[in-house]
Amino acid sequence: MGPTAAGKTRLTLALHAALPVDVISVDAAQVYRGLDVGTAKPTLEERARVPHRLIDICDPADSYSAANFCVDALAAMQEITAAGRIPLLVGGTMFYFRALEYGLPELPGADPAVRADLLEEATHRGWMAMHRKLADRDPARAARIHPNDPQRILRALEIIALTGRAASSYGARGPRRLPYDVVKLALFPEDRGWLHARIAERFRNMLAEGFMDEARALFARSGMSPDLPAMRTVGYRQAGLYLSGKINYDHFIEQAVAATRQLAKRQYTWMRADTEIQRLDCSAPHLDVESVARKLLLTRLGI
Repeated sequence: MGPTAAGKTRLTLALHAALPVDVISVDAAQVYRGLDVGTAKPTLEERARVPHRLIDICDPADSYSAANFCVDALAAMQEITAAGRIPLLVGGTMFYFRALEYGLPELPGADPAVRADLLEEATHRGWMAMHRKLADRDPARAARIHPNDPQRILRALEIIALTGRAASSYGARGPRRLPYDVVKLALFPEDRGWLHARIAERFRNMLAEGFMDEARALFARSGMSPDLPAMRTVGYRQAGLYLSGKINYDHFIEQAVAATRQLAKRQYTWMRADTEIQRLDCSAPHLDVESVARKLLLTRLGI
């Protein structure tokens, strides 16, 4: 695991060449077909050489959840181990890693009537006001949700409306242990300036590789609402604002890079909270990350 732009794909390809591992993507955006350049998916050539499960499995007009991921990832892990190989889960969606290892909270299902009422309220008041409402009723959950994330704000308020309880008051779904020995390895650049420079450079490269053409095609599709989870992905959300004339091109670039840096900050927070993670400072100039990771895994896996 690791923050965006830290070099996870490069390390994955190297580990696949050296170890009997098969790759499972842990990325909430790369599940969607058509979100290629803007999610920094491994290239077709890279995936031909090293297949990645759970990439391009969902239409961007649909939703894909952590619960979906847990089912799909466990099935893939079973297939891989049945073939005598080792699952290597790779990505930056930290909540998916946690959900897979510890399970999901026992939360109530969606209620269309309650959602309709909340959406109508949001139409009149705006999502910033809805986020403030959530902060009043569930400050712990509001602190973990960005004010520009309407889906998660909506879900948290829905839970309160249905149960009278804050979503943050729910624990994990029973005592669960993932039926695998887990080795947690993170690319963890201690030099934030190093990562910020890589984020900016990668976004410039995305633009050169046709990101805006990709975004235009997605937003031009019938039924592709900006509120869909796929279209709220970092980069695409800002592209939608530019394409709709709400911001200019320079502000689009500035906001997309800033949002990516905020994403990386949240990823750091998740990783710091897990004391079982072995961190590799990929920003250290003299550290051979690939060699260290390979040796570490060989030792931990006993092969």
